[in-house]
Amino acid sequence: MNTTGKVIRCRAAIHWKPGAPLAIEEIEVAPPKAKEVRIKIVATGLCGTEMKMLANPNSHNNYPIILGHEGAGIVESVGQGVSTVKTGDKVITLFLPQCGECASCLNPGGNFCVQFKQSKTGLMSDGTSRFTCKGKPVYHFGNTSTFSEYTVIKEISVTKIDAVAPLEKVCLISCGFSTGYGAAITTAKVTPGSSCAVFGLGGVGLSVIMGCKAAGAARIIGVDINKDKFEKAKEVGATECINPQDFEKPIQEVLFDMTGAGVEFCFEAIGNPATVTAALASCHESHGVCVIVGLLAAGTQLNISGWLFFSGRSLKGSVFGGWKSREDVSKLVSDYMAKKFNLDPLITHTLNLDKINEAVELMKTGKCIRCVLLLSGQLISGFCPHHFIEIVLI
Repeated sequence: MNTTGKVIRCRAAIHWKPGAPLAIEEIEVAPPKAKEVRIKIVATGLCGTEMKMLANPNSHNNYPIILGHEGAGIVESVGQGVSTVKTGDKVITLFLPQCGECASCLNPGGNFCVQFKQSKTGLMSDGTSRFTCKGKPVYHFGNTSTFSEYTVIKEISVTKIDAVAPLEKVCLISCGFSTGYGAAITTAKVTPGSSCAVFGLGGVGLSVIMGCKAAGAARIIGVDINKDKFEKAKEVGATECINPQDFEKPIQEVLFDMTGAGVEFCFEAIGNPATVTAALASCHESHGVCVIVGLLAAGTQLNISGWLFFSGRSLKGSVFGGWKSREDVSKLVSDYMAKKFNLDPLITHTLNLDKINEAVELMKTGKCIRCVLLLSGQLISGFCPHHFIEIVLI
């Protein structure tokens, strides 16, 4: 049967209440309304943002909710007025929309689309949800909700990509890779021959290293308290790695000793206020640039001496690596297809959706860089995403 315009029943990982594990449930996904797209999610990454949400029960107030924002899939149907994608297109989901009309979208140097704020409500533009479970509405997350076999997203949060791109790889371009890589390339604008330091060697931090290397940095120092990450960091481009716990002096003093004057570009990819301060203090005093890449909790206050800025250091924020999401992500996918960078080192585990809590535990150990979840489970009603053969499973 044709699913266009009809409710689809499928599986999703639902976060029912604070502190609870994610539960695999059967849900109903309503058809897309005007300017919306319904997508069959094929692959989604488990990002550090979700890890922070699960670790901090007060990080969001809307329950139940379907998390997930790092995804790739295939368009199942589109709502009225959608013109940039069509049924069958391969797409990347975008937690950061690009409406093309607000001040940020129109500014060549801005990308923080005003429509991002809509995601905080957990509802679509009309104030309702497209998800239902056990007769109750379920909230959306991050404009995307990719921990579901099907999801409904606004057109401004979707971009079409190369038809032969492997979705289980390029889903990382939906967030983690783009965020780190772009922080070096677009936000910091790392220069050839420069020195860099990256605090935090998770998926985003490793992507920062890849960006620094691509920009031609001569020295890239990885900083992390988990030495198990050093080998992977060097594999993607770090020239050396250090553990702050190995030294009696503050890490900023160690980096000054190593470089003679501080690093020219420093990146904080953890989201820890104390580490942000150390990263800024590690920068060259006259022209060092420090970029905050890690997600700081809402309300976090930074305790930074104003003296650090006197000589010329600068501190910058970065969201989604500074990319304009809809127009730049498709280009990044094309760059991946042209082998300009390799995503394989970032993917250390691949599991099915029903193993999502196992993936969460793997991330907690620090041994998992990125776990990609494959959402190819059995549909109750739907279509085959690979061949578009309509099916009904009995």
